Amino acid sequence: MARPRKPLLSTDLIVDAARALVDAEGLAALSTRRLAAELGVSGPSLYNHFPTKDQILEAVADSVSAQVDLSMFEDGRDWRTALHDWAVSYRAALRDHPNIVPVLARGPGRRPAGLRVADAAFGAMVSAGWPPAQATSIGALMRYFVMGSALGSFAGGFVDDAAAYDPADYPHLGQAHLLAEQQEKIDERAFETGLRALLDGLAVRFEGLGRGE
Repeated sequence: MARPRKPLLSTDLIVDAARALVDAEGLAALSTRRLAAELGVSGPSLYNHFPTKDQILEAVADSVSAQVDLSMFEDGRDWRTALHDWAVSYRAALRDHPNIVPVLARGPGRRPAGLRVADAAFGAMVSAGWPPAQATSIGALMRYFVMGSALGSFAGGFVDDAAAYDPADYPHLGQAHLLAEQQEKIDERAFETGLRALLDGLAVRFEGLGRGE
């Protein structure tokens, strides 16, 4: 029997194609009709795997959460190092797929990989000695910080036209037109600076726990 020209439709194949489409063109580009066309199948065939477009988006979001490394919570790293390394991996996953961040920002919902991320971070903080309520707050603030950093580029938000920064109006932005060409370096440095400052503050709080504060 001759082999089919196209691979059989599967959940993974649909999610991969949907993620590629969202990465390339944004959330608005995704529709079941467009996705079916990309896969070379009829629209109804998608419904055997995902009854709605929202379920496809949820699966795409979860596939990105699955890219976040969680090994640092299991290999004996102290809580501060683990949080740092997790945040770096978390941001890298979101940076590679920025268009899906608005869906991820809604929270994990029922998404398995998203719930595993939340469970691993919370469990590690409680095991390290953080009270559950504070461990919950740490998980929330880390998510706010990482997702906020992935939503856009600070440096990339400045145009590379020196004329846009008239010193009469913006006396302190004389070099702002140079920011865009150093976008990655500036954004990475800003993220690391903010992350270390955040962890410094948490370390002070953690020391206070031992003194009963």
